[in-house]
Amino acid sequence: MERCHSRSPRWGTCLCGTALLLCALGGAAQDTRDSRAYRYLKQHFDQVRAIDTHDHLRPFELLGGVRETDHGKGMNLAGLWADSYFPWCNALTPWKPGMSFEAWWGEAKDDFDNARAMSFYQYMLPAFQDLYGVDFNRISDAQAATLDRRIFNHYQRRDWVLEVVTQRANIEWMLIDPNWNRLGQTPAWPFEVLVFNVTTLGKGFHPSQFKSEGDNPYAFAAKQGLAATTLDEYLTVLDKLFAERKAAGAACLKTTLAYERTLQFDPVTRERAEQVFGKTAEAVSAEDRKAFEDFIMWRLCELGAKYELPFQIHTGQARIQGSNPMLLVDLIQANRETKFILFHGGFPWIGEMGVIIQRHWKNVWVDSCWLPTLSYSMAKRAYQEWIEMFPANRILWGADSSHAEGIYGATAFTRQCLAEALAEKVAAGDLSREEALSIGRKILRENALELFPQLRQE
Repeated sequence: MERCHSRSPRWGTCLCGTALLLCALGGAAQDTRDSRAYRYLKQHFDQVRAIDTHDHLRPFELLGGVRETDHGKGMNLAGLWADSYFPWCNALTPWKPGMSFEAWWGEAKDDFDNARAMSFYQYMLPAFQDLYGVDFNRISDAQAATLDRRIFNHYQRRDWVLEVVTQRANIEWMLIDPNWNRLGQTPAWPFEVLVFNVTTLGKGFHPSQFKSEGDNPYAFAAKQGLAATTLDEYLTVLDKLFAERKAAGAACLKTTLAYERTLQFDPVTRERAEQVFGKTAEAVSAEDRKAFEDFIMWRLCELGAKYELPFQIHTGQARIQGSNPMLLVDLIQANRETKFILFHGGFPWIGEMGVIIQRHWKNVWVDSCWLPTLSYSMAKRAYQEWIEMFPANRILWGADSSHAEGIYGATAFTRQCLAEALAEKVAAGDLSREEALSIGRKILRENALELFPQLRQE
């Protein structure tokens, strides 16, 4: 279907027939999915070798969801659901080590009754349908037991994850946030691109703040023979750490501080930060802690520009009292050489996210990772609003999951959501099919290649 030029000058109504009029006025999603434009876009989007800009896929031996079952240790249906987003806002019967599947399922099968419409539930359905041939909405007890055993058997081999990610989900590269080993992760998968998670660096006013070596910049300093007894020395350690992570292959930075505190990062003087450095946690007030974190955050932005590492920042669904992306505007405006990637579409503040990119499009991108999983309808609306507000080459996507089935489901969800959102634009006459196809390809692949040059080199 080509662009419709037969439009009312006052209302912009498409005059090419009742079906298109209903679609332009927001017809049922099923009507859109039955349209020629949707089928055309979905078919082509499924064929795009996507670049997933955010996941938490651990090395195979560290995968979450592994359970002690009555036939050995491994991944099972209970583990997949427990390691998904479903339990974030719906009760899930816990798995007791060594229990039988039948005992768990007898209680757990009713856990889904109130959640059938939740995106946190629905994003997993494509994985069960496409990878296992099971309609989970209508699954029988016998089918559930068979599915559980098939999942267990698949995860006896590492190649299952490789097959699902690279072949079935059709993902070429995946940026993995190693929140289990932020400062020392090396690639564990052939499709993995390293992310340098800097969340803990703002806590570095004292070595006692760190319990894990994988989060500890002082442990890195000791290995490098670097002193870290003054603020200036600590800042030198951070610079060396950036250089090391860049050399190790890191493509960008990442922070999840939105889960812990406000995203309001004020400009703090070096003198104020020096007043905090070297003190133990007991001697530091909440105001001191925030001041030091704010100071370091501004330094991290400067280092991101210096080492050409775009900065992924979690926004939106976190500690919602302070995760509105609007709180980042002053930081963004003052660091124009830093490339900022604002995560999760700012959910639920997708409109605020749109105006941030509109005003600061030269150094800010929006990543829609997790957004369709949070709310499919809001994600569809966000895609439609964003392409009206700023250039389409500023939008990225990511599955944001931690196991193969979750990655597959979230990827399928995103491809479908994009196709549906853009098909409605085609039906309304706002885009031709070819223009919509170009936008979808940019979001799924080309924008990441443009933003992360090392992917093009690979």
